[in-house]
Amino acid sequence: MRLKSLSPIILAFGLTAALPSVPKTSALHQLDPLAAQMAGPEDGPRVRLERDMAKRANRARQADLKRDTEKLLKLAAELKESVDKTSESTLSLNVIKKAEEIERLAHSVKDKMKAAY
Repeated sequence: MRLKSLSPIILAFGLTAALPSVPKTSALHQLDPLAAQMAGPEDGPRVRLERDMAKRANRARQADLKRDTEKLLKLAAELKESVDKTSESTLSLNVIKKAEEIERLAHSVKDKMKAAY
């Protein structure tokens, strides 16, 4: 009789042991994305790959911002020189085009900075 009362317990334990184990990191990623980002070096290769890709994208965006702001500085200096050369009665088409180019580039820089957040 005692053997019969233990068999459901043994059966339940056997079924539990036969179930595939779920890695902690995959459950963590599904339940809490923020915790997945903060997870440590024991993470899976997918998380590391995603983190590396995000770092590369940030570095590329930062390089683009630096290049664009240097170009903005150059264009602003050229615009100032052009405006200094014009008189109050003449307005150069070149000055207007340069100002429009500065405006487009400034909006581009602003959008790239917003994309970081």
